[in-house]
Amino acid sequence: MGEAGAGDGALVAAARAGDEPAFAELVERHRRELQVHCYRMLGSFEESEDLVQETFLRAWRGRETFQGRSTYRAWLYRIATNACLDFLDRHPRRPRPRETGQAQDAYAVPPPAEVRWLQPYPDRLLEPAASGETEPDAAVVGKETIELAFLVALQHLPPGQRAALILRDVLGWPAGETAVLLGTSVDSVKSALKRARSTLRTHLPEHRLEWSPPAAPTARERELLRRFMDAHERADTAALAELLSEDVRMTMPPRPFWFSGREAVEAFSAHAFGPDSPLYRGEWRSVPTRANRQPAVAGYVRLPGDSAYRPQVLNVLRTGGGRIVEITVFEPRLFPAFGLPSTLS
Repeated sequence: MGEAGAGDGALVAAARAGDEPAFAELVERHRRELQVHCYRMLGSFEESEDLVQETFLRAWRGRETFQGRSTYRAWLYRIATNACLDFLDRHPRRPRPRETGQAQDAYAVPPPAEVRWLQPYPDRLLEPAASGETEPDAAVVGKETIELAFLVALQHLPPGQRAALILRDVLGWPAGETAVLLGTSVDSVKSALKRARSTLRTHLPEHRLEWSPPAAPTARERELLRRFMDAHERADTAALAELLSEDVRMTMPPRPFWFSGREAVEAFSAHAFGPDSPLYRGEWRSVPTRANRQPAVAGYVRLPGDSAYRPQVLNVLRTGGGRIVEITVFEPRLFPAFGLPSTLS
């Protein structure tokens, strides 16, 4: 929890006295990790951007209240956490159960809950935070606790439990510091953490109970991504089906649709590319990217009569055993955040 840099004392003093450049220098060095923290709390990339700005506004207005009893970083985390808790208090939301009647499920597994506000997080915005292993932010994004499966599981926790689990299990804060930040007792933190861990286990996918640093994509995974892109560009649903696990699942936040099992996903793909679809006869281009430390593919389509390929979809993939085990389909509104072009020629 140490403060980075030996000259921070003078910088903090200047910021407390109202020196805007000094304040900006202090807070900007923590922007990336604070946005990831807000993203875990909220599950929404766009809202996390807004809440970081709210954090900095609150910090500026309350700059004189920093007394140096903690690091400036810890102080900012307290403000960010409270800003997120206030937001969730004003906009309460919980994952909604889906209607089982909509299930395309050959395996009779329970339908996944709807997390309509879920958005992907661009890996390119994680890299600066993790660029130096000696920096405090390196641990913030260096685990699989940024994967979509973990984000969805977090959204099932009440906000207070969510904050306690993120601070203790993800960021590794001591129980005492977590209690101070949350304005509660150590016993309350321990109780909240125990309940949160129990709930989390019921919502994480199998084999995701232990979190380890993500490894670089293997040659097998890169080939799987290449074949997925090729099948998508050719609208070849049979080739796509060959890449899927038997129990693959597809969800489409914020839309309520979901599909479970290879046959169901293949049938949906055939419909999406088929004569009844407005995208029928469209030509597809794929651009690889990464979201939430997972492989992702940006899909562009050029419709008859158009001169350009336009953003259509962002598919985030979870792989296992050499197959695609989950596809989360997002709308293209976040393409700019991923550094993706607005059109392809």
